[in-house]
Amino acid sequence: MNKSGAQRLCAAALTLPLIAAQAAPVAEDDELALVYGAGDSVSIATGNLQTLRRAPAVASVITAADIAAMGATDLDQILESVAGIHVNRTPNSYSPLYVVRGIVSAYTPQILMLQNGVPITTAYVGNKGNIWGGYPVEHIARIEIIRGPGSALYGSDAYSGVINIITKGASETAGTEIGVRAGSFSTYDGWVQHGGKIGAVEVAAYLRVGGTDGFHRTIEADAQTRNDTLFHTHASLAPGQLNNQLKAIDANLDLIYGQWRARFGYKRRFDMGSGAGIASALDPVGRQESDRATASLTWAEPQVTRDLGLGASLSAQTYSQDMSTLYRLLPPGLVLPTGAFPEGMIAAPETSERAYRFSAYADYTGLRGHHLRVGVGHDDINLYRTREYRNFNYAANGTPIPLPAVVETTNTTPFLRPQRRQIDYTYLQDEWNFAKDWMLTAGVRHDQYSDFGGTTNPRMAVVWDASFDLTAKLLYGRAFRAPAFAESYGITNPVALGNPNLKPERNTTTELSFAWQADTDATVNLTLYRYHMKDIIRTVPNALAGTGATYANTGNQNGHGVEVESTWTLNRDVRLTGNYAWQRSIDEATHTDAGYAPRQHLYGRAEWAFASGYQSSAQVNWVAGRKRAFGDLRPALHDYTTLDLTLGTRNGRNQWNYTLALRNAFNTDVREPSPAPGLNLPFDLPMAPRAISLQASIQTR
Repeated sequence: MNKSGAQRLCAAALTLPLIAAQAAPVAEDDELALVYGAGDSVSIATGNLQTLRRAPAVASVITAADIAAMGATDLDQILESVAGIHVNRTPNSYSPLYVVRGIVSAYTPQILMLQNGVPITTAYVGNKGNIWGGYPVEHIARIEIIRGPGSALYGSDAYSGVINIITKGASETAGTEIGVRAGSFSTYDGWVQHGGKIGAVEVAAYLRVGGTDGFHRTIEADAQTRNDTLFHTHASLAPGQLNNQLKAIDANLDLIYGQWRARFGYKRRFDMGSGAGIASALDPVGRQESDRATASLTWAEPQVTRDLGLGASLSAQTYSQDMSTLYRLLPPGLVLPTGAFPEGMIAAPETSERAYRFSAYADYTGLRGHHLRVGVGHDDINLYRTREYRNFNYAANGTPIPLPAVVETTNTTPFLRPQRRQIDYTYLQDEWNFAKDWMLTAGVRHDQYSDFGGTTNPRMAVVWDASFDLTAKLLYGRAFRAPAFAESYGITNPVALGNPNLKPERNTTTELSFAWQADTDATVNLTLYRYHMKDIIRTVPNALAGTGATYANTGNQNGHGVEVESTWTLNRDVRLTGNYAWQRSIDEATHTDAGYAPRQHLYGRAEWAFASGYQSSAQVNWVAGRKRAFGDLRPALHDYTTLDLTLGTRNGRNQWNYTLALRNAFNTDVREPSPAPGLNLPFDLPMAPRAISLQASIQTR
């Protein structure tokens, strides 16, 4: 499919609801009220359940039905369908980078990821963890997403947005489901989930195992290619294939007893390759693994008294990343001015951390027109173990010096020593219905960090039901991102030394949003936004050593954009969904595009139920206008369009259902940007070619 054809298809998905609204008669108020009452709801915006169109945030909800319709098998595929979000990649492990509204960084710690309302942030680099290895979708009940700041409610990292993955409970998995899937690149998955009751306890359980050899795309040149040119060697393994293999285990247990709910999760990735290489040089032998265990206990009583509700939560997460086989940062045959590395440059950094979080809140509705919420919390984040093995050390100027063998450097020259951070916070929020059809939500949160001090972040939202079919929102909020431990305390990596004097990154955003019920079966949302970032944490040249860099608060960025979203249910068998995002992000130091995020992103999906129990869908994704950052002199990134097709059965319980999915049907050469200035990976990062999968599942009571 050519680009113009894809654009026409996506544009149709966006504009058809507008045409339908002009042609359809105006519905009665009571009919629209029924539609609104059955519409999507969201809790991520305030902590209280409310209709999506009246939520004081720019929010999206992806349901399990949406996930099935798009044929998604991983979280990344779902997030790419959300307006204002694009999934980039990092060379290191090919970990996904969730780019929201043009905010791009090496690890994208600027977006907060939650699982059932609990952060799954890792302290080392501040994101969800680089040894991520995907996230399965079969046990997801819904995903709630905020685009824009959320620190007034969620604290650090709720900077460009918040993603909350809500897993299925007993009510969503009544009975037992068994499923298997196989596909391209020797990919396989098998899972079982069950929901029911044991006495008075509601129980939901999920177990999944899977693996893949990874997609086979070629890296034409890598970091060692440049070294070979500089030092007249022939060590590079490029051109060569990516190392994207992995094996996976995922498990969840959900227990509900009265007002109490306990959740346990486990996510393991092992025998996992290093993508394009930890140091952007191909590494076919390095293997890594990560283990994440989560547990939470919550209690909520919405009516302790007529006007008072209380709730509390206690959660824990442990996360470790280890090497099952040592990394080859650079390949055998490497020669540097400091000496030769016949076995290559070898390293194995490992970390283990745990986080304990306690929070409590009180809701009060005793004041007429007000819904007050006050909350307090304490986080204890402990990176309690670091360990490293390597066959090199560093000269004073940061140049690697070969060692005769691989040795442990944990107690001599560690990359990072154990660190601990404690956070105390309190917040206040008021939802005030100050006039008919008007709601003002105001909130403020103060976080006190044990290492860098305090930060206070407010937000305000005015929501106006202008008419029975139109709601308008004016939103303002401030957000922050706390420095990751690697940014503050890294001590022997001259590529990026830590800086204990770092301050948080800050972001201020203003949004204007409109939700229009164009017809009983058609909606259109329009959002305009503007943001300003300051104290951005970046690396700057190391003035003392003359080489390498140190993290510092340097530079500001501003951005603005427009997002349009639309859905139209033509009839019981046909549904169209589409969105379009346009953005500009400017680095204020250079007055040029901040780089690497799509200036235009168009997505459209058509779903069709036909015959008896069959459903098909087609989705188009158009990514355009990605610019290079200042100083990156490579040719411009190409725009691309992909088409995905899905065909499945919907036979109900006690019968087998099948789903056949074809992704990137026309085998488009999709490339995501490699880091600036492109000297290590000059031809960017190739994404998956055409891929097919077949899934079979059965659900019984």
